[in-house]
Amino acid sequence: MTTALIIGGGVAGPTSAIALRKAGIKSVVYEAYDRTADGIGANLVLAVNGYRALLELGVDHLSAGFDIPRYRYHLGSGRVLAQVRNGRPLPDGTVARAITRSDLYASLRDEAIDQGIQIEFGKRLVDTEVTADGVIAYFADGTEARGDLLIGADGAHSVVRRVINQGEVPMRFNHMVTTSGYAHGVDVPNEPGTEFMYLGKRSFFCYIPSDDGTIWWYAAPTWPDEPTSDDLAAITPRQWRARLREMFTDDNSAAVEIIDATEEITPPRPIYDLPTVPVWRNERMVIIGDACHAVSPSGGQGVSMSVEDAVELGRCLRDIPDIPTALERYERIRRERVEKVVEFGSSSSRSIAVRGQVRRIARDVFLPIAFNQKAAEKDLENMSWLYDHRIDWDEPVTV
Repeated sequence: MTTALIIGGGVAGPTSAIALRKAGIKSVVYEAYDRTADGIGANLVLAVNGYRALLELGVDHLSAGFDIPRYRYHLGSGRVLAQVRNGRPLPDGTVARAITRSDLYASLRDEAIDQGIQIEFGKRLVDTEVTADGVIAYFADGTEARGDLLIGADGAHSVVRRVINQGEVPMRFNHMVTTSGYAHGVDVPNEPGTEFMYLGKRSFFCYIPSDDGTIWWYAAPTWPDEPTSDDLAAITPRQWRARLREMFTDDNSAAVEIIDATEEITPPRPIYDLPTVPVWRNERMVIIGDACHAVSPSGGQGVSMSVEDAVELGRCLRDIPDIPTALERYERIRRERVEKVVEFGSSSSRSIAVRGQVRRIARDVFLPIAFNQKAAEKDLENMSWLYDHRIDWDEPVTV
């Protein structure tokens, strides 16, 4: 193999390029936007399993962001349910890391460029063609690129997925929307390294105090019927702020103060996932990351799954010379795990949804009994399959 064409320059794209270079394979990353994504995107938490996979590639520990080793659940009344570790720390003490999507992307992009990996912007994929000895990518600007392999790291609305599956694969609406922002100059309950989660009376709210005093936050209001883009576009920023304030007025939390101290609130965005994608690959193309298993943000694993994908794909292509066989092995390694994670994310979304006040009142009565500190710690033990997962880069992959 000489060249891999990587479609998508978000997180999965540069990470897979770094993995391929470590495997001795040249690649070029093609990003649809005509500029970098600096400053674009909300905040996220890179889970310990995803961080571990990134470190396996030899990438340095992230300088952007801050550690977030624990989270604390509350009811809307303010009652504390439990405080739990955000996965077990790695042997070197590494824990989950709060970081903006923009900073994570920039860190990976800069690492890729430092390693001599080529990234081209303004290259929106429109079609592909598998030839006798490779693959051709056709872009909207009239140009094309040829390689031995094409990797679709082009996100939840992947063009490569549509080509491989010969049609659209429907996404599943999780009956929620998400919104977020950054608050400044507000005094709220604060414990460094703690994510404050509130199962509110009308909506879920979470905030994370950052090291510089900024409050990172997001909310996930329940949305029974799937909204259209026109429905959401009709909500003005002023109306959305007012609706959010109303959702949290009756809660004993800092949500309203945080919303008031936020200059710009992201518009509501529907939460979707991809329970299963029938076809991940053909003889010369494969999809990774959100393109083949978009995860609800409620699960906190979307980015981590993309990083794990990149590492496993790099290992398979390193050790199995035949491209179709390598892609088949990659899918066999990854499919069961990622589909389980997608269902975990969907279950997490259902657990924080507020679907009627009768159900919510019942939840607030019975949840403190079912989800206390002891139960939460046991639940963490049961989640070892997720957080303790390790990919050993040096272990050979066999057919």
